[in-house]
Amino acid sequence: MSIEAKKRIDELTDAINYHNYRYYMLEDPVISDFEFDRLIKELAALENTYPQYVRDDSPSKRVGGAVSEKFGQVRHNIPMLSLDNTYSRDEVAEFDAKIKRFLGYPATEEIEYECELKFDGLAVELIYRDGIFVQGSTRGDGVTGEDVTANLKTINTIPLKLQKNIGYIEVRGEVLMDKKGFKRLNEERLKEGSSLFANPRNAASGSIRQLDPEVTSKRNLIMFAYGTGGYSKEIIFETQFEMMNFLRAAGININKNVAVVKGISGAIDFFDGVAKKRESLPFEIDGIVIKVNDLKLQERLGEISKSPRWATAYKFSAKQEVSEITGIEVSVGRTGILTPVAILKPVNIGGVVVKRATLHNQDEINKKNINIGDGVLVERSGDVIPEVVKVISKGGNSGPFKLPELCPCCGSLTVIDGAAHRCMNELSCPCQIKGTIVHFASKRAMDIEGLGEKIVDKLVEKGLIKNVADIYYLKKGDLSGLEGFGEKSEENLFNSIEKSKNISYDRFIYALGIRHVGEHIADLLVKYFGGIEGIKSAGIEELSSRFGIGEEIGKSIFNFFRTGSNTAVIERLFKAGVSPHIVNVSAYAGYGKIAGKSFIFTGGLKDFTRDEAENSVKEMGGIVEKTVKKKLDYVVAGNEPGSKYDKAVKLKLNIINEEEFKELIK
Repeated sequence: MSIEAKKRIDELTDAINYHNYRYYMLEDPVISDFEFDRLIKELAALENTYPQYVRDDSPSKRVGGAVSEKFGQVRHNIPMLSLDNTYSRDEVAEFDAKIKRFLGYPATEEIEYECELKFDGLAVELIYRDGIFVQGSTRGDGVTGEDVTANLKTINTIPLKLQKNIGYIEVRGEVLMDKKGFKRLNEERLKEGSSLFANPRNAASGSIRQLDPEVTSKRNLIMFAYGTGGYSKEIIFETQFEMMNFLRAAGININKNVAVVKGISGAIDFFDGVAKKRESLPFEIDGIVIKVNDLKLQERLGEISKSPRWATAYKFSAKQEVSEITGIEVSVGRTGILTPVAILKPVNIGGVVVKRATLHNQDEINKKNINIGDGVLVERSGDVIPEVVKVISKGGNSGPFKLPELCPCCGSLTVIDGAAHRCMNELSCPCQIKGTIVHFASKRAMDIEGLGEKIVDKLVEKGLIKNVADIYYLKKGDLSGLEGFGEKSEENLFNSIEKSKNISYDRFIYALGIRHVGEHIADLLVKYFGGIEGIKSAGIEELSSRFGIGEEIGKSIFNFFRTGSNTAVIERLFKAGVSPHIVNVSAYAGYGKIAGKSFIFTGGLKDFTRDEAENSVKEMGGIVEKTVKKKLDYVVAGNEPGSKYDKAVKLKLNIINEEEFKELIK
């Protein structure tokens, strides 16, 4: 059972991280909220029972998704937590019972709750100083968000100046797009030949994360506040309801559907009332939020992992109808995962005509025994992404549909990677190539300035780049005629490409985009195996045992270098003059306090960016860790250090400040 639990925890961790990436970074989810919540709950239950198998990259340690490199980063003074979800009266009653047990209240006690609508949008934080809006950010991963101040300033319901002269306040809210605006936007995109947004939530997210604020300004977005982060001492309120009224009086937009109720039965009545008028609301909601009204009780209750104990989202149940699968399409995503999608006889579900439904992966198809011609129950889970729940009647095809062994995009062999089928032709598959090139050229990889998403799109569409090696075979004149390129910008790009040829080997390995290989693993690979030849010749067991990283990552590295098209691209990179260098630890023996020593950084540094500090350590033969562990040699603490610092204090590690770090690297 223990081995099976570890395997399932690994599968769930990989799947949830992938879906977080699709949701937050690509704004293109492939599963429903309901299904995602089910995966989260299953993982949480397993991690609670088997804490020894919790991975460092577990989504239970995160609140939201990744932070995009397109924007500056903003660290939230107080983490922006997500909410736990409930879907039934029994689950809501248990939420109430848990609160009473935690507080030591009798079961008959009636807690006072504040109830609000649960908006289906993008969570943001607005910072006001002396009543003036100075900065706005997305929730991001809950700790660090994206700086989208310019875009948020275009939203009419966000005041640039408050009605009260408040010294400091962090306002938290949800940005959304109403139903009419969403329909109009998709109609425009259809005429332009652009891809359509799946729902208003993704449209709002995509609109806020535009690089051009003028685009955002045309999207008619709305912001409703739901609470606060930190605020200055002159602000006093004792309940959630008082907080909301204070924000309203200060000129912040608050939805009128807010009520204080006595006991959990009052919250359920509020839910029933909202459900009746849901369809008539001008914007999408997916339930209500129930919060303990008393702020002192909220403080006593605190949080569990990524969500507060004192609040829950009570979501509407999914809507279902019966349809028939007329075909199954298999698409290849930007990360190489093959996604099966059922083509349905059109069916009306909750006022929306549904023609397609996700089948997730081969495991789900096998479990449900799904094939073309089957009569199926289709669900718009969480009222967003349709999915096939189960087979009602079998058609003419016996057994489950089988995903192809060859990638439908490039014809390469596929491998089973956790729960997914994946095309391993990462460096040349046309369906993956744009994402691969953007990652390869990114700042923390090859750092090719000027080769961002828009430029990559143009180069790929013009056929100038078919894999990452082609970057180094571009010639002067190839870019002439491309929008945005003049003589100077072309020269700058070629200079940046030339400069990237001389890069450290760990960054080169990271740039290749090997599945599961981040900067830390890339650094370890180079330190243990040297260059490409050493890594290529290592077996799965050796790759896994050297790092203690597990068989899945070792297998991913092994498979990458067994795919001929990948190694062919690497050979072309070297032939073009890319010459990564290995930092020789022994060459830095004179730096006795750096070579071979491990470091971790927490908090802001005054004279270095985080990248600069970490690269200084690497270049002098040191190791940069990402998690706090007992055998760390140095913990470098800057301004406002976070939880890593607290853990380091508990473990009694060697903590140094920035000045002491500067002495070490002199």
